[in-house]
Amino acid sequence: MGCTHDCSSCGENCSGKTNSPESLIEKLNDLSSVKKVIAVVSGKGGVGKSMVTSMMAVTFNRRGYKTAVLDADVTGPSIPKAFGLKGKCLGNEFGIIPASTKTGIDVMSVNLLLENETDPVIWRGPVIANTVKQFWKDVIWKDVDYMFVDMPPGTGDVPLTVFQSLPVDGIIVVTSPQDLVSMIVGKAVKMAEMMNVPILGIVENYSYFMCPDCGKKYSIFGESHIDEIAKDCGTDVLAKLPIDPDMAKCADTGTVELYPGNLLEEAADIIEKKLK
Repeated sequence: MGCTHDCSSCGENCSGKTNSPESLIEKLNDLSSVKKVIAVVSGKGGVGKSMVTSMMAVTFNRRGYKTAVLDADVTGPSIPKAFGLKGKCLGNEFGIIPASTKTGIDVMSVNLLLENETDPVIWRGPVIANTVKQFWKDVIWKDVDYMFVDMPPGTGDVPLTVFQSLPVDGIIVVTSPQDLVSMIVGKAVKMAEMMNVPILGIVENYSYFMCPDCGKKYSIFGESHIDEIAKDCGTDVLAKLPIDPDMAKCADTGTVELYPGNLLEEAADIIEKKLK
């Protein structure tokens, strides 16, 4: 009588009662503490997702937060290269110690475990997904305020594993100005919605090129439609990033932390406000 069909708030023990689904979130290492987890995703490769991940970690680190990067792009890891990290991560009986960058950003990536950074990772999906879980639960993440997860492109095994196994507080969608963007962004947004993960906003990379001689902006990849796309998706445009040779040089030389620009400051303001 008067059943609301909400078994979680019901004290009756009827035959139709269903138990709450067991959480799939993996437990952190006992010595770890991570306050906020932000996944950086893209519907396709080649849009500069790893660069945005790196620069978001740098931006929040400059604001005085303890930041970390979990490189979930296991078969295409580029985070260590951007930060100039070499060698192997060490471990002890308590867990794996992440590498630390020049300014104190903690990083865990498969390239920090391989004998040579150019060795390919030729693993099947379940092994890759389990590796990402281990990066979360077996690494000692100490006093992290913001962890940024660099995701592989698409909506396959690893994004699904991250959304199910990590307590993701929100996603940043990285895209570029081509005409097919609305479809690509739509796929990433719909996956996040299906997994009940909040969308923090969209970063449009390669938005324009600023001529160093005349100061004119050139839309090399076509005119931007990101404002309309963000409106359709009910989210914010966090930033429109230019094609910047200096930023590319910093990534290539492992000095991304030394990039003098503050292109993601407004994005950081929006994210901080949303995650308060």
